[in-house]
Amino acid sequence: QVRLVESGGGSVQAGGSLRLSCLITGSNVDDMYAIAWVRQAPGKEREIISCISMVGTSIADSVKGRFSISRDKGKSMVYLQMNSLKPEDTALYYCATDRAAVCNGDLGEYYYWGQGTQVTVAS
Repeated sequence: QVRLVESGGGSVQAGGSLRLSCLITGSNVDDMYAIAWVRQAPGKEREIISCISMVGTSIADSVKGRFSISRDKGKSMVYLQMNSLKPEDTALYYCATDRAAVCNGDLGEYYYWGQGTQVTVAS
């Protein structure tokens, strides 16, 4: 079993920054699992905005240049640094994994999800 716990969300003004954290725990957890950050804005579908794996990282065009993903293997943590936040970044942010070693672009393949952390950006 894999358990993911997000933290770090909150309310900020446009232009502000937040750092989201995803703690990965559970039995047989491999530090090399690819971990994705996924967000769902009100009335919209979930979208993968970033992913980190043993072969590298990916960032969605919508957040490129503003968001970055990193990993601390020793702490079993994955972070999403969000800078220059915009009102359209308002969403519920999740971390997820399918226990694969590489990032998967198919949301339907992600089996393990955290409970989400809310990010609200005021204009």
